[in-house]
Amino acid sequence: MTRPDLPPAARRTVLTAALAAAAAPVLPAAAAEPAPRPAGASESAAVSASSSASAPPPEGAGAVDNHFWTTYTDWRCGTGPGTRAVGGPRPGLVIGAPDGVAPYRDPHTGRTASYEYAVWTSPLHCSRVPATEIIASWNADTPPGTWIAVELSAAYADGSRTPWYVMGRWAAGESDIRRTSVDGQGDGRSSVYTDTLAVDDPASGTRLTGYQLRLVLHRTPGSRRTPTVWRLGAMASDVPDRFTVPASEPGRPHELRVPRHSQEIHKGQYPEYDNGGEAWCSPTSSTMILEYWGRGPTPEELAWVDPAYADPQVCHAARQTYDHQYQGCGNWPFNTAYAATYRDMNAVVTRLETLDQLEVLVRAGIPAITSQSFLKEELTGAGYGTAGHLMTVIGFTADGDVIANDPAAPSNEAVRRVYRRREWENIWLRTKRYNASGKVASGTGGVCYLFWPVRATPAQRKALEAVGVR
Repeated sequence: MTRPDLPPAARRTVLTAALAAAAAPVLPAAAAEPAPRPAGASESAAVSASSSASAPPPEGAGAVDNHFWTTYTDWRCGTGPGTRAVGGPRPGLVIGAPDGVAPYRDPHTGRTASYEYAVWTSPLHCSRVPATEIIASWNADTPPGTWIAVELSAAYADGSRTPWYVMGRWAAGESDIRRTSVDGQGDGRSSVYTDTLAVDDPASGTRLTGYQLRLVLHRTPGSRRTPTVWRLGAMASDVPDRFTVPASEPGRPHELRVPRHSQEIHKGQYPEYDNGGEAWCSPTSSTMILEYWGRGPTPEELAWVDPAYADPQVCHAARQTYDHQYQGCGNWPFNTAYAATYRDMNAVVTRLETLDQLEVLVRAGIPAITSQSFLKEELTGAGYGTAGHLMTVIGFTADGDVIANDPAAPSNEAVRRVYRRREWENIWLRTKRYNASGKVASGTGGVCYLFWPVRATPAQRKALEAVGVR
Protein backbone atom coordinates (compact mmCIF):
# COMPACT_ATOMS: atom_id res chain seq x y z
CA MET A 1 0.00 0.00 0.00
CA THR A 2 1.72 3.11 -1.16
CA ARG A 3 -0.28 6.32 -0.88
CA PRO A 4 -3.21 7.86 0.97
CA ASP A 5 -6.38 9.14 -0.67
CA LEU A 6 -6.20 12.12 -3.00
CA PRO A 7 -8.19 15.26 -3.66
CA PRO A 8 -10.53 14.90 -6.67
CA ALA A 9 -8.29 17.20 -8.74
CA ALA A 10 -5.42 14.73 -8.61
CA ARG A 11 -5.20 10.97 -8.27
CA ARG A 12 -2.09 11.11 -6.09
CA THR A 13 -1.07 12.92 -2.88
CA VAL A 14 2.28 14.14 -1.59
CA LEU A 15 3.20 13.10 1.95
CA THR A 16 5.05 16.30 2.94
CA ALA A 17 6.60 19.39 1.39
CA ALA A 18 8.90 20.29 4.23
CA LEU A 19 12.14 20.36 2.25
CA ALA A 20 10.89 22.06 -0.89
CA ALA A 21 11.95 25.64 -0.19
CA ALA A 22 15.32 24.69 1.28
CA ALA A 23 16.13 22.30 -1.55
CA ALA A 24 16.22 24.68 -4.49
CA PRO A 25 19.37 23.91 -6.49
CA VAL A 26 21.41 26.40 -8.44
CA LEU A 27 20.91 25.38 -12.06
CA PRO A 28 22.24 26.81 -15.31
CA ALA A 29 20.02 29.33 -17.05
CA ALA A 30 19.42 26.87 -19.87
CA ALA A 31 17.79 24.50 -17.43
CA ALA A 32 16.27 26.98 -15.02
CA GLU A 33 13.26 25.87 -13.03
CA PRO A 34 10.65 27.74 -11.00
CA ALA A 35 11.44 28.22 -7.33
CA PRO A 36 9.45 25.77 -5.19
CA ARG A 37 6.20 27.33 -3.98
CA PRO A 38 2.91 26.17 -2.50
CA ALA A 39 0.63 24.42 -4.98
CA GLY A 40 -1.84 26.95 -6.33
CA ALA A 41 0.52 29.94 -6.31
CA SER A 42 0.23 31.78 -9.61
CA GLU A 43 3.09 32.21 -12.05
CA SER A 44 3.22 33.45 -15.61
CA ALA A 45 3.88 30.85 -18.29
CA ALA A 46 7.57 30.28 -18.91
CA VAL A 47 7.34 29.33 -22.56
CA SER A 48 5.04 30.52 -25.33
CA ALA A 49 2.71 27.89 -26.73
CA SER A 50 2.75 26.55 -30.25
CA SER A 51 -0.54 27.16 -32.04
CA SER A 52 -0.65 23.49 -33.02
CA ALA A 53 -0.89 22.51 -29.34
CA SER A 54 -4.57 23.44 -29.35
CA ALA A 55 -5.51 21.16 -32.23
CA PRO A 56 -8.53 19.00 -31.29
CA PRO A 57 -8.06 15.24 -30.96
CA PRO A 58 -9.32 13.04 -33.78
CA GLU A 59 -12.58 11.14 -33.50
CA GLY A 60 -12.31 8.07 -31.30
CA ALA A 61 -9.10 9.26 -29.67
CA GLY A 62 -9.99 7.60 -26.36
CA ALA A 63 -8.95 8.81 -22.94
CA VAL A 64 -5.22 8.04 -23.07
CA ASP A 65 -2.34 9.26 -25.23
CA ASN A 66 1.14 7.72 -24.99
CA HIS A 67 4.15 9.23 -26.71
CA PHE A 68 7.81 8.26 -26.38
CA TRP A 69 11.08 9.38 -27.96
CA THR A 70 13.21 6.28 -28.60
CA THR A 71 14.76 6.29 -32.07
CA TYR A 72 17.86 7.95 -33.47
CA THR A 73 15.60 10.23 -35.51
CA ASP A 74 13.58 11.08 -32.39
CA TRP A 75 16.69 12.23 -30.54
CA ARG A 76 17.87 14.21 -33.57
CA CYS A 77 14.51 16.02 -33.72
CA GLY A 78 15.02 17.60 -30.32
CA THR A 79 17.24 20.59 -29.58
CA GLY A 80 20.34 20.54 -27.41
CA PRO A 81 23.77 21.57 -28.67
CA GLY A 82 25.52 19.91 -25.74
CA THR A 83 23.91 16.52 -26.38
CA ARG A 84 24.51 13.92 -29.03
CA ALA A 85 22.30 11.17 -30.45
CA VAL A 86 23.88 7.72 -30.70
CA GLY A 87 22.68 4.95 -32.98
CA GLY A 88 23.02 1.20 -32.82
CA PRO A 89 20.57 -1.46 -31.67
CA ARG A 90 19.32 0.80 -28.87
CA PRO A 91 19.57 4.47 -29.88
CA GLY A 92 19.98 7.01 -27.12
CA LEU A 93 21.01 10.47 -26.05
CA VAL A 94 24.35 11.27 -24.39
CA ILE A 95 26.45 14.29 -23.42
CA GLY A 96 28.54 15.51 -26.34
CA ALA A 97 30.26 18.80 -25.52
CA PRO A 98 28.75 20.04 -22.24
CA ASP A 99 26.84 23.32 -22.19
CA GLY A 100 28.57 24.38 -18.98
CA VAL A 101 29.14 23.63 -15.30
CA ALA A 102 26.69 24.35 -12.46
CA PRO A 103 26.40 23.47 -8.76
CA TYR A 104 23.69 21.26 -7.28
CA ARG A 105 22.88 21.21 -3.59
CA ASP A 106 21.34 17.89 -2.68
CA PRO A 107 18.47 18.63 -0.27
CA HIS A 108 18.68 15.16 1.25
CA THR A 109 22.40 15.13 2.05
CA GLY A 110 23.18 18.85 2.27
CA ARG A 111 26.15 18.34 -0.05
CA THR A 112 26.86 20.76 -2.90
CA ALA A 113 28.81 19.57 -5.93
CA SER A 114 29.44 20.96 -9.39
CA TYR A 115 28.47 19.03 -12.52
CA GLU A 116 28.94 19.48 -16.22
CA TYR A 117 25.52 19.57 -17.86
CA ALA A 118 23.90 19.32 -21.27
CA VAL A 119 20.26 20.12 -22.00
CA TRP A 120 17.98 18.45 -24.57
CA THR A 121 14.44 19.69 -25.26
CA SER A 122 11.89 17.64 -27.14
CA PRO A 123 9.62 18.97 -29.87
CA LEU A 124 6.14 19.92 -28.71
CA HIS A 125 3.95 16.82 -28.64
CA CYS A 126 0.29 17.63 -29.35
CA SER A 127 -1.71 15.10 -27.36
CA ARG A 128 -4.59 13.31 -29.05
CA VAL A 129 -6.33 13.69 -25.68
CA PRO A 130 -6.81 17.11 -24.04
CA ALA A 131 -5.57 15.89 -20.67
CA THR A 132 -6.17 16.41 -16.98
CA GLU A 133 -3.05 14.41 -16.04
CA ILE A 134 0.39 13.72 -17.49
CA ILE A 135 2.87 11.17 -16.12
CA ALA A 136 6.39 11.07 -17.56
CA SER A 137 8.65 8.02 -17.61
CA TRP A 138 12.18 7.34 -18.84
CA ASN A 139 14.71 4.56 -19.35
CA ALA A 140 18.37 5.42 -18.83
CA ASP A 141 21.82 4.30 -17.77
CA THR A 142 23.60 6.52 -15.24
CA PRO A 143 27.14 5.32 -14.48
CA PRO A 144 28.73 6.56 -11.23
CA GLY A 145 29.41 10.30 -11.48
CA THR A 146 26.32 10.92 -13.63
CA TRP A 147 22.59 11.62 -13.17
CA ILE A 148 19.64 13.14 -15.00
CA ALA A 149 16.78 15.55 -14.39
CA VAL A 150 13.49 15.14 -16.26
CA GLU A 151 11.37 18.28 -16.70
CA LEU A 152 8.04 18.95 -18.38
CA SER A 153 6.21 22.05 -19.63
CA ALA A 154 2.62 21.58 -20.79
CA ALA A 155 0.45 23.70 -23.08
CA TYR A 156 -3.03 24.79 -22.01
CA ALA A 157 -5.92 24.92 -24.48
CA ASP A 158 -5.85 28.73 -24.35
CA GLY A 159 -2.31 28.82 -25.74
CA SER A 160 -0.49 29.56 -22.48
CA ARG A 161 2.08 27.27 -20.89
CA THR A 162 2.92 25.85 -17.51
CA PRO A 163 6.36 26.51 -16.00
CA TRP A 164 9.02 23.88 -16.46
CA TYR A 165 8.11 21.36 -13.77
CA VAL A 166 10.68 18.92 -12.39
CA MET A 167 9.26 15.40 -12.79
CA GLY A 168 12.25 13.71 -11.20
CA ARG A 169 15.95 13.93 -10.44
CA TRP A 170 17.18 10.42 -10.94
CA ALA A 171 20.22 8.20 -10.79
CA ALA A 172 20.38 4.43 -10.68
CA GLY A 173 22.74 4.51 -7.69
CA GLU A 174 23.28 6.71 -4.66
CA SER A 175 26.93 7.72 -5.00
CA ASP A 176 26.20 11.19 -6.40
CA ILE A 177 22.67 12.35 -5.62
CA ARG A 178 19.63 11.02 -3.80
CA ARG A 179 16.90 10.38 -6.37
CA THR A 180 14.01 12.66 -5.64
CA SER A 181 10.73 14.17 -6.69
CA VAL A 182 10.14 17.88 -6.05
CA ASP A 183 7.20 19.16 -4.01
CA GLY A 184 5.48 22.53 -4.10
CA GLN A 185 5.23 22.97 -7.87
CA GLY A 186 2.15 24.64 -9.33
CA ASP A 187 0.92 27.66 -11.28
CA GLY A 188 -2.64 28.08 -10.01
CA ARG A 189 -4.11 25.83 -12.71
CA SER A 190 -1.99 22.70 -12.44
CA SER A 191 0.25 21.08 -9.82
CA VAL A 192 2.77 18.27 -9.59
CA TYR A 193 1.87 15.50 -7.13
CA THR A 194 5.12 13.54 -6.69
CA ASP A 195 5.20 12.03 -10.22
CA THR A 196 1.94 13.28 -11.76
CA LEU A 197 1.15 16.65 -13.32
CA ALA A 198 -2.56 17.24 -12.73
CA VAL A 199 -5.03 19.98 -13.57
CA ASP A 200 -6.19 21.50 -10.27
CA ASP A 201 -9.88 21.75 -11.24
CA PRO A 202 -10.89 19.49 -14.14
CA ALA A 203 -14.51 20.63 -13.77
CA SER A 204 -13.40 24.10 -14.89
CA GLY A 205 -12.69 22.74 -18.35
CA THR A 206 -8.95 23.40 -18.06
CA ARG A 207 -7.03 20.90 -20.16
CA LEU A 208 -3.42 20.24 -21.17
CA THR A 209 -3.28 19.92 -24.97
CA GLY A 210 0.40 19.15 -25.41
CA TYR A 211 3.78 19.15 -23.74
CA GLN A 212 7.52 19.27 -24.14
CA LEU A 213 9.98 17.22 -22.12
CA ARG A 214 13.44 18.40 -21.19
CA LEU A 215 16.43 16.31 -20.16
CA VAL A 216 19.32 17.77 -18.21
CA LEU A 217 22.22 15.31 -18.31
CA HIS A 218 24.88 15.71 -15.61
CA ARG A 219 28.36 14.34 -15.00
CA THR A 220 31.39 15.03 -12.83
CA PRO A 221 33.54 17.77 -14.45
CA GLY A 222 36.32 16.38 -16.59
CA SER A 223 34.79 12.92 -16.74
CA ARG A 224 34.32 11.08 -20.02
CA ARG A 225 31.35 9.22 -18.59
CA THR A 226 27.84 10.18 -19.61
CA PRO A 227 24.26 9.22 -18.86
CA THR A 228 22.55 7.47 -21.76
CA VAL A 229 18.81 7.94 -22.13
CA TRP A 230 17.10 5.35 -24.33
CA ARG A 231 13.46 6.25 -23.80
CA LEU A 232 11.67 9.41 -22.72
CA GLY A 233 7.98 10.13 -22.92
CA ALA A 234 4.71 10.53 -21.12
CA MET A 235 1.16 9.32 -20.78
CA ALA A 236 -1.48 12.04 -21.02
CA SER A 237 -5.05 11.19 -20.05
CA ASP A 238 -8.51 12.48 -19.29
CA VAL A 239 -10.29 9.56 -17.67
CA PRO A 240 -13.88 10.49 -16.79
CA ASP A 241 -14.80 10.56 -13.12
CA ARG A 242 -16.86 7.49 -12.28
CA PHE A 243 -17.64 5.22 -9.39
CA THR A 244 -18.33 2.23 -11.64
CA VAL A 245 -17.19 1.12 -15.07
CA PRO A 246 -19.01 -1.02 -17.65
CA ALA A 247 -18.56 -4.76 -17.27
CA SER A 248 -16.44 -6.47 -19.93
CA GLU A 249 -16.79 -9.91 -21.44
CA PRO A 250 -14.10 -12.49 -20.54
CA GLY A 251 -11.59 -13.55 -23.14
CA ARG A 252 -9.63 -16.78 -23.37
CA PRO A 253 -8.05 -18.15 -20.17
CA HIS A 254 -4.31 -17.77 -19.86
CA GLU A 255 -1.80 -17.70 -17.01
CA LEU A 256 1.85 -16.68 -17.03
CA ARG A 257 4.45 -18.31 -14.81
CA VAL A 258 5.61 -15.35 -12.77
CA PRO A 259 7.77 -15.76 -9.63
CA ARG A 260 6.03 -14.97 -6.35
CA HIS A 261 7.28 -12.59 -3.67
CA SER A 262 5.60 -11.33 -0.53
CA GLN A 263 6.16 -7.79 0.71
CA GLU A 264 5.02 -8.78 4.19
CA ILE A 265 8.01 -11.02 4.94
CA HIS A 266 10.10 -7.83 4.79
CA LYS A 267 8.15 -5.98 7.46
CA GLY A 268 10.50 -3.91 9.64
CA GLN A 269 13.46 -4.20 7.28
CA TYR A 270 15.48 -1.13 6.33
CA PRO A 271 13.57 1.76 7.96
CA GLU A 272 15.66 4.14 5.86
CA TYR A 273 13.80 2.76 2.83
CA ASP A 274 10.32 2.92 4.41
CA ASN A 275 10.48 -0.12 6.65
CA GLY A 276 9.38 -2.97 4.38
CA GLY A 277 6.01 -4.64 4.71
CA GLU A 278 3.03 -2.84 3.20
CA ALA A 279 5.23 0.04 2.02
CA TRP A 280 7.05 -2.21 -0.44
CA CYS A 281 4.25 -3.37 -2.74
CA SER A 282 5.67 -1.49 -5.72
CA PRO A 283 9.30 -2.74 -5.61
CA THR A 284 8.08 -6.25 -4.72
CA SER A 285 5.84 -6.26 -7.79
CA SER A 286 8.65 -4.86 -9.92
CA THR A 287 10.91 -7.66 -8.72
CA MET A 288 8.39 -10.31 -9.73
CA ILE A 289 8.08 -8.98 -13.27
CA LEU A 290 11.82 -8.53 -13.71
CA GLU A 291 12.40 -12.13 -12.67
CA TYR A 292 9.71 -13.26 -15.10
CA TRP A 293 11.84 -11.68 -17.84
CA GLY A 294 15.00 -13.28 -16.45
CA ARG A 295 16.47 -10.09 -15.02
CA GLY A 296 17.64 -9.14 -11.57
CA PRO A 297 20.56 -7.98 -9.46
CA THR A 298 23.84 -9.88 -9.29
CA PRO A 299 25.19 -11.42 -6.06
CA GLU A 300 27.68 -8.54 -5.92
CA GLU A 301 24.85 -6.01 -6.10
CA LEU A 302 23.06 -7.80 -3.26
CA ALA A 303 26.11 -7.98 -0.99
CA TRP A 304 24.88 -5.00 1.08
CA VAL A 305 21.69 -6.82 2.17
CA ASP A 306 21.64 -8.52 5.58
CA PRO A 307 22.21 -12.24 4.81
CA ALA A 308 19.53 -13.12 7.36
CA TYR A 309 16.86 -11.60 5.11
CA ALA A 310 15.01 -13.75 2.58
CA ASP A 311 14.59 -12.52 -0.98
CA PRO A 312 17.33 -9.87 -0.85
CA GLN A 313 16.41 -8.80 -4.38
CA VAL A 314 13.23 -7.21 -2.99
CA CYS A 315 15.29 -5.20 -0.49
CA HIS A 316 17.52 -4.12 -3.36
CA ALA A 317 14.54 -3.00 -5.46
CA ALA A 318 13.19 -0.98 -2.53
CA ARG A 319 16.50 0.82 -2.13
CA GLN A 320 16.80 1.48 -5.88
CA THR A 321 13.26 2.88 -6.22
CA TYR A 322 13.18 4.94 -3.02
CA ASP A 323 12.18 8.59 -3.53
CA HIS A 324 13.87 10.62 -0.81
CA GLN A 325 11.34 13.47 -1.01
CA TYR A 326 8.23 11.30 -1.07
CA GLN A 327 9.96 9.09 1.52
CA GLY A 328 8.72 5.88 -0.03
CA CYS A 329 9.13 3.37 -2.84
CA GLY A 330 5.85 4.13 -4.60
CA ASN A 331 7.04 6.69 -7.17
CA TRP A 332 5.70 5.16 -10.38
CA PRO A 333 8.37 6.30 -12.90
CA PHE A 334 11.17 5.55 -10.43
CA ASN A 335 10.02 1.92 -10.51
CA THR A 336 9.96 1.77 -14.29
CA ALA A 337 13.33 3.55 -14.49
CA TYR A 338 14.74 0.93 -12.11
CA ALA A 339 13.40 -1.92 -14.25
CA ALA A 340 15.05 -0.43 -17.34
CA THR A 341 18.48 -0.46 -15.72
CA TYR A 342 18.58 -4.19 -16.42
CA ARG A 343 19.83 -5.62 -19.69
CA ASP A 344 17.75 -4.61 -22.70
CA MET A 345 14.59 -3.80 -20.76
CA ASN A 346 11.91 -1.26 -21.65
CA ALA A 347 9.53 0.02 -19.00
CA VAL A 348 6.80 2.68 -18.95
CA VAL A 349 3.99 4.04 -16.82
CA THR A 350 0.70 4.11 -18.69
CA ARG A 351 -3.06 3.75 -18.31
CA LEU A 352 -5.26 1.09 -19.82
CA GLU A 353 -8.88 1.91 -20.54
CA THR A 354 -10.43 -1.55 -20.30
CA LEU A 355 -9.77 -4.94 -18.79
CA ASP A 356 -9.84 -6.31 -22.33
CA GLN A 357 -6.62 -4.41 -23.07
CA LEU A 358 -4.96 -6.08 -20.10
CA GLU A 359 -6.08 -9.47 -21.39
CA VAL A 360 -4.47 -8.71 -24.77
CA LEU A 361 -1.14 -8.06 -23.06
CA VAL A 362 -1.28 -11.15 -20.86
CA ARG A 363 -2.14 -13.41 -23.79
CA ALA A 364 0.95 -12.03 -25.56
CA GLY A 365 3.10 -12.89 -22.54
CA ILE A 366 3.29 -9.45 -20.94
CA PRO A 367 2.18 -9.27 -17.27
CA ALA A 368 1.33 -5.86 -15.81
CA ILE A 369 1.70 -4.12 -12.45
CA THR A 370 -1.57 -2.40 -11.59
CA SER A 371 -2.50 0.28 -9.06
CA GLN A 372 -5.79 0.21 -7.16
CA SER A 373 -7.56 1.37 -3.97
CA PHE A 374 -10.45 -0.41 -2.25
CA LEU A 375 -12.26 -1.27 0.95
CA LYS A 376 -11.84 -4.77 2.35
CA GLU A 377 -15.40 -5.74 1.39
CA GLU A 378 -14.94 -4.54 -2.21
CA LEU A 379 -12.49 -7.27 -3.21
CA THR A 380 -13.49 -10.75 -2.14
CA GLY A 381 -10.56 -12.83 -0.91
CA ALA A 382 -8.10 -9.98 -0.47
CA GLY A 383 -8.54 -9.83 3.29
CA TYR A 384 -7.51 -6.18 3.50
CA GLY A 385 -8.45 -2.69 2.35
CA THR A 386 -6.06 -0.10 1.01
CA ALA A 387 -5.82 3.55 -0.03
CA GLY A 388 -3.20 2.59 -2.61
CA HIS A 389 -1.64 -0.75 -3.58
CA LEU A 390 0.30 -2.37 -6.43
CA MET A 391 -0.15 -5.96 -7.56
CA THR A 392 0.87 -8.02 -10.58
CA VAL A 393 -1.72 -9.38 -13.01
CA ILE A 394 -0.49 -12.65 -14.47
CA GLY A 395 -3.57 -14.25 -16.01
CA PHE A 396 -7.28 -14.90 -16.32
CA THR A 397 -9.34 -17.99 -15.49
CA ALA A 398 -11.85 -19.71 -17.77
CA ASP A 399 -14.56 -17.59 -16.10
CA GLY A 400 -12.58 -14.43 -16.77
CA ASP A 401 -11.54 -13.87 -13.17
CA VAL A 402 -8.25 -12.08 -12.56
CA ILE A 403 -5.20 -14.08 -11.48
CA ALA A 404 -2.85 -11.81 -9.57
CA ASN A 405 0.44 -12.17 -7.78
CA ASP A 406 -0.60 -9.98 -4.86
CA PRO A 407 2.42 -9.12 -2.69
CA ALA A 408 0.12 -8.32 0.27
CA ALA A 409 0.34 -11.95 1.37
CA PRO A 410 1.90 -13.49 4.49
CA SER A 411 4.26 -15.72 2.49
CA ASN A 412 5.58 -16.20 -1.01
CA GLU A 413 3.44 -19.32 -1.35
CA ALA A 414 0.26 -17.33 -0.64
CA VAL A 415 0.94 -14.59 -3.19
CA ARG A 416 -1.10 -16.08 -6.05
CA ARG A 417 -4.74 -14.98 -5.77
CA VAL A 418 -7.83 -15.23 -7.94
CA TYR A 419 -10.09 -12.18 -7.74
CA ARG A 420 -13.63 -11.86 -9.09
CA ARG A 421 -13.52 -10.20 -12.46
CA ARG A 422 -16.29 -7.66 -11.89
CA GLU A 423 -14.94 -6.56 -8.51
CA TRP A 424 -11.34 -6.27 -9.63
CA GLU A 425 -12.22 -4.51 -12.91
CA ASN A 426 -14.17 -1.85 -11.09
CA ILE A 427 -11.64 -1.06 -8.36
CA TRP A 428 -8.84 -0.76 -10.91
CA LEU A 429 -10.57 1.36 -13.56
CA ARG A 430 -12.75 3.68 -11.49
CA THR A 431 -11.66 7.20 -10.61
CA LYS A 432 -13.97 7.80 -7.64
CA ARG A 433 -14.80 5.69 -4.62
CA TYR A 434 -15.87 5.90 -0.99
CA ASN A 435 -13.13 5.49 1.60
CA ALA A 436 -13.39 3.89 5.04
CA SER A 437 -14.79 7.15 6.47
CA GLY A 438 -17.56 7.25 3.88
CA LYS A 439 -16.05 10.23 2.11
CA VAL A 440 -15.53 10.46 -1.64
CA ALA A 441 -11.95 9.61 -2.54
CA SER A 442 -10.15 9.02 -5.83
CA GLY A 443 -9.08 5.94 -7.72
CA THR A 444 -6.15 5.57 -10.11
CA GLY A 445 -8.22 4.95 -13.24
CA GLY A 446 -6.31 2.08 -14.83
CA VAL A 447 -2.71 3.06 -14.09
CA CYS A 448 -0.16 0.30 -14.61
CA TYR A 449 3.54 -0.36 -15.24
CA LEU A 450 4.59 -2.36 -18.28
CA PHE A 451 8.04 -4.00 -18.58
CA TRP A 452 9.16 -5.81 -21.74
CA PRO A 453 12.44 -6.72 -23.45
CA VAL A 454 13.92 -4.71 -26.30
CA ARG A 455 13.81 -7.88 -28.40
CA ALA A 456 10.11 -8.50 -27.91
CA THR A 457 8.31 -11.03 -30.09
CA PRO A 458 6.12 -9.82 -32.96
CA ALA A 459 3.04 -10.82 -30.94
CA GLN A 460 4.26 -8.80 -27.96
CA ARG A 461 4.97 -5.74 -30.09
CA LYS A 462 1.52 -6.02 -31.63
CA ALA A 463 -0.11 -6.25 -28.19
CA LEU A 464 1.80 -3.20 -26.95
CA GLU A 465 0.80 -1.23 -30.04
CA ALA A 466 -2.81 -2.24 -29.42
CA VAL A 467 -2.71 -0.43 -26.08
CA GLY A 468 -0.89 2.58 -27.53
CA VAL A 469 2.66 1.82 -26.35
CA ARG A 470 5.62 1.69 -28.75
